[in-house]
Amino acid sequence: MRRKPIAPVMKPLLATIVCLFTIVICPSWAHADNSYPSRPIRLLVGFNAAGATDTIARYYASKLGDVLRTSVYVDNRPGAYQMIAIRTLKASAADGYTLFLITGSAASQYPALQKDLPYDPHKDFSFVGLVGEAPGVIVASRSLPFSDLDGLVKYCKAHPGLLNFGSSGIGSASHIQMEYLSALVGIRVTHIPFKADAEIITALLSGSVQLGMTPIQGALPAIQGGMVRALAVTGKKRIGSLPNVPTLAEARIPGLENLDPYTYYVLAGPQGLPPEIIQKLNDAINAVSRMPETVAYMHKLGFEPGLSTPRSVQNYISQDTRKWTDFRMATHFELHIGH
Repeated sequence: MRRKPIAPVMKPLLATIVCLFTIVICPSWAHADNSYPSRPIRLLVGFNAAGATDTIARYYASKLGDVLRTSVYVDNRPGAYQMIAIRTLKASAADGYTLFLITGSAASQYPALQKDLPYDPHKDFSFVGLVGEAPGVIVASRSLPFSDLDGLVKYCKAHPGLLNFGSSGIGSASHIQMEYLSALVGIRVTHIPFKADAEIITALLSGSVQLGMTPIQGALPAIQGGMVRALAVTGKKRIGSLPNVPTLAEARIPGLENLDPYTYYVLAGPQGLPPEIIQKLNDAINAVSRMPETVAYMHKLGFEPGLSTPRSVQNYISQDTRKWTDFRMATHFELHIGH
């Protein structure tokens, strides 16, 4: 006996029933993209207010709020090498309402240079997108008898161990990048750790250190005011706010290009963040980064706005981790920053 075809009037009814069944059985899937976000989003920052990471976090929080049509607010959780913020993120629900602006030090440098970290970035986080890159600037006391990187290398080789450099703390980009530079060019300088990038400039001005590497944002007033000397910037091209300062590539020392970027900023969520939410947030980051006012603002501070996909930012972090792993294996340099 032949089965009668479904009447045309029944087809829309069946489609409606299937749709309703899907919504009831899989509510999170059905609503993840359309209803998110429906309340304010918290953006964790592992540093104090007014620093480089906080500055970029607050700008993007404001713009992301406009794009996503909700409030995005910054929650500063400083201390313990970003571990306080990291623990907060790991304890948060994977619903897209607690995010973290992770820096290069916590995303790739610590994992490559320390064996017993209490987290694994690729297992404990959901990487959303690249917010931006920050070139650094190598600064020196004006009392030193050189004005470029070649002069620094020659002076340090003639006076091994005489100079010291300041950093914003053990394991910070300002520490690790100077260690990389020293190993690459074969010089020996003594590390003096402080607690913030601003203290590097203060120490240079007081004469307690002679060298440092720091984000451009904090060093710019002292450089432009002639209080410290800028030897080189780490980016691939000269910085608009420091047009007369050469790049590391111009020093023509093989391998120096690996100091770029000085650091970077990635938006991350807890492990298990739904793909639909990851993609929506990634689209929002890219939309903000393409805004002309964002490009102008970021370039003024020496930052480069980021454009990425969720996959490409994972590859970006993996590549940087390999670089620092190779550095550890070649030099036996290891971090012991605690938990």
